[in-house]
Amino acid sequence: MKGPKICISVVLIMLIASIPGCIFDPLEFDKCEDEDNCLTIAFETKEEYRNSDENPQKLADRLEEIMDVEVEIYTVSGPAATIAALEYGKADIGFLDGGAAWLSAETRGFEIAAAEQKGDGRPYYNAVAWVHKDSDMAIADKAGEDPYALMAGKISCHTSPLGSSGMLLPMGWMISEGYVDVVGDPNVMDSLYSTVRNHFSEDSSIPDSGTLYRGYGGSLRCLAEHSLGDATDYISFAKDPTVPDYCGEDPSSWCFTGDFTSTEDFYPLGGYNETTGEINSFGRAPSHPVMYNPEYFSQGEVDSLRAAFEVMNGNDDDLEILDEVLGTPGITITNTEDHIGDYGDAIEDVPGIAAYLNDKVNKTSSDDSGSNIIVYGGVAVVAIALVTGAIFLRNNKNQNLETEAEESE
Repeated sequence: MKGPKICISVVLIMLIASIPGCIFDPLEFDKCEDEDNCLTIAFETKEEYRNSDENPQKLADRLEEIMDVEVEIYTVSGPAATIAALEYGKADIGFLDGGAAWLSAETRGFEIAAAEQKGDGRPYYNAVAWVHKDSDMAIADKAGEDPYALMAGKISCHTSPLGSSGMLLPMGWMISEGYVDVVGDPNVMDSLYSTVRNHFSEDSSIPDSGTLYRGYGGSLRCLAEHSLGDATDYISFAKDPTVPDYCGEDPSSWCFTGDFTSTEDFYPLGGYNETTGEINSFGRAPSHPVMYNPEYFSQGEVDSLRAAFEVMNGNDDDLEILDEVLGTPGITITNTEDHIGDYGDAIEDVPGIAAYLNDKVNKTSSDDSGSNIIVYGGVAVVAIALVTGAIFLRNNKNQNLETEAEESE
């Protein structure tokens, strides 16, 4: 009578295999035993963290050693889930991008304890307009005249529809300064596309994910190749180290194929600040900050966390953890106003940006809820299958015993 057992086993295996892997092959992290002495970090985890140097448990373990508290990783699926975890006290701290950080600070009163550093050690990039040195914009800028009034009608190259350096900061600045007029409903995100193409050119590049001119390098490549006209009629909106990063010591193949023969041909509008040496820009694009909700995380706890990050900044082993887990060369101690104050002021005039971020958060929250329903539903299916299988096997066993008894009489 092995047939029914094999059959039900196969059914159970098929049911179990159809449930998301996280149920039976979970990415587990250490849990706090003492909730009153616990730091909980909202962290967006991925499958590839498992058994690798990127595992956030390494960061948790090191903070636990330094701060003398238990540290727990609270897994989240994205920025909306991070915001929700902080809002309802499920996590003490979390990492958000600039836009989500600004939105959560404005609408929920979250604060910033620290921020990741960019590759060059700064907690920000400057948003810059790169042009050809012989363009009328560059010539005007060098002569002390207004180069931004000459941008109208040029082909603009953006990093993405919502890139901080490549779209939000330059557009926000030019709108607020009166260079650009908003076209369409300022509360609708689609009006940003219309505004860009109305002021610059119908051929302006606003690349979606996976397209040729996407990102910092893509924006600069759009300028370098200037495939639809003269190089002097193009503008690349990107971060300040874009030219040395992509066309410096090890230049990309596209850097010098058009009217650009060296990095000296790329000119940043605004020139260089005599005091700091940095390029004068549209504003600073902030790095990912460490956010907290002051309703649940006290100033004393904030100070302790900042002191721990200072310790980690001071030795190579800890810096390696920060690099492997967070992808940052270090942590800068900062606050909300210093890190995103100017950023928020700069992007708030971008048409549809507030509505977009709110929609993104609300949509992601709904998606997260749906995912939980699927997971919990999957657990329920498995539980039902296991119980049903057990009952089936028990009844089958009883039936077999009865049959065997009848046959023995």
